[in-house]
Amino acid sequence: MINAHLLQMVINASHDGIVIAEKEGEDNILIYVNPAFERMTGYSSDEILYQDCRFLQAGDRDQPALALIRDALNRRRSCREVLRNYRKDGTPFWNELSLSTVLNENDQQTYIVGVQKDVSAQVRAEQRVQKLENQVAELQAQLSALQATGGANKTAN
Repeated sequence: MINAHLLQMVINASHDGIVIAEKEGEDNILIYVNPAFERMTGYSSDEILYQDCRFLQAGDRDQPALALIRDALNRRRSCREVLRNYRKDGTPFWNELSLSTVLNENDQQTYIVGVQKDVSAQVRAEQRVQKLENQVAELQAQLSALQATGGANKTAN
């Protein structure tokens, strides 16, 4: 069996943020965050422990991913979603959040374990690719329109 000290060293060495939240009704109260979470968000554990983890969304709570997360937690299922979170200084970042529920001996959901990965660079790259694909589609449509009207043949003569 793994000892608690080794487990703590492993969690502290992770590059991903790891949190443990205690389920209290509709709230998920943070009871542990690792150093990577602190670096990712700019919050120290002293500032945020015993708060509901929703503070990371600031006022941005209409994100579709949040509804999917709530649904998974209500069904006591694990999930992985990408959502927009906000650092302590207010800057947004894209967070790939993997959540797993922990059940007690009475099969009740008591804790939630979250692993958070900052995927902002990946999301920005995907957005750039989508923008370029849209521009290519627009240029292709313009070219097709020119060819349909004979504009390409007139300029060739």
